[in-house]
Amino acid sequence: MRSPVREIFRKVDLSAICSFAGGYPAAVTFPVDDLHRLPGLVLDKYGTKALQYGATQGVPELREAIAARYGVPVSRVQITTSSQQGIDVCTRILCDPGDVILTTEPTYLGALQSFKAYRADVRPLAGALPPNDPRGSRPISPRDKPSDPVSAGPSDDGLNSVQDRNPAVKFIYVIPDFNNPSGETMTLEQRKEIVALARELDVVIVEDSPYRELRYSGEEVPTIYSLAPERTLHLGSFSKIFAPGFRLGWIIGPEELLEQIYICKQALDLCPPVFDQYMATEFLTSGALDANLVKTKAEYRRRRDLMVSLLEKYMPEGVTWTYPEGGLFLFLTLPEGVDAIDMYDEALSKGVAYVAGSFFFLDGSHRNTMRLNFSFIAEEKMEPGLKLLGEIIAGVIRK
Repeated sequence: MRSPVREIFRKVDLSAICSFAGGYPAAVTFPVDDLHRLPGLVLDKYGTKALQYGATQGVPELREAIAARYGVPVSRVQITTSSQQGIDVCTRILCDPGDVILTTEPTYLGALQSFKAYRADVRPLAGALPPNDPRGSRPISPRDKPSDPVSAGPSDDGLNSVQDRNPAVKFIYVIPDFNNPSGETMTLEQRKEIVALARELDVVIVEDSPYRELRYSGEEVPTIYSLAPERTLHLGSFSKIFAPGFRLGWIIGPEELLEQIYICKQALDLCPPVFDQYMATEFLTSGALDANLVKTKAEYRRRRDLMVSLLEKYMPEGVTWTYPEGGLFLFLTLPEGVDAIDMYDEALSKGVAYVAGSFFFLDGSHRNTMRLNFSFIAEEKMEPGLKLLGEIIAGVIRK
């Protein structure tokens, strides 16, 4: 399955239109001044070691820095070549064709692509995060939940027997902080329900958390990993807090699962890019990351608030949207009968792009939804783009 977002990039010069389609961070958040000094610093400090092959788990210095930042043992940290690779290797080690993965809806398209590439049977966790209700907290219950799981509770011998004991469901995938595409955040109660379900089924939770450091308002909620460290693989990323061109991420998780990931990753790429890891190490340990995050969050908070104010100004009656406390996206719900896919060619021909929300649902439903990104679009294009989008939606409603 090709990514509809990437297909847009192939067909259209994004600089020539008002594009809300991508999930790119804003270039103004990239720490260019630091990047001028870091290569020389890395070469002076680490010498040719920074240019050599490295350990599959990641260079010790970066693993130690991440372990210290998040309060976990170094043995529970694996560096990855992007957090997208983290999703891929988790699926590789946990799933065989036909195995079940449970996920909330809507969910990250890149994860769905990975799951489908391994021919997993992906099923939804119903009602966890209603698209137009950022505070929704209805009970979580998987559709088609196995009626007779092999085990209703954790095994005596730990996670090593997960696949043998529960052949139907292999893991639960969630983005609890500032979901892509909806921008919503799971409440503590919702996270506890996910953990309870995972323990009932005796399965792993893959907690995809690339946006957690990008909170602009509201109160921080504990990670799922902190609630269930014995069965959670927590995925992080430097792409949104440093620069995506470095293609660096990490996994925090139980050592027995990281050992399987280690073996898998050896076959994939031997090791993450070593020079990039040392750059990230120095950026993180020098305090430059936290200093840059202050500026980044202020920039994104302003852009989010601008988008919300423009939606209030230009969207016709009947259109609703989420109000994210962080991350890069809002999710719009249009009146029933308005099809965001059918509307797309007209919008693109007039100079505005978005991603239809139905791509983020397993069955292609919710065709009256769309994802809008507020981080990447040039600020001077945001108002004309949303004004035009509002006019297009209003025209469809009147038909």
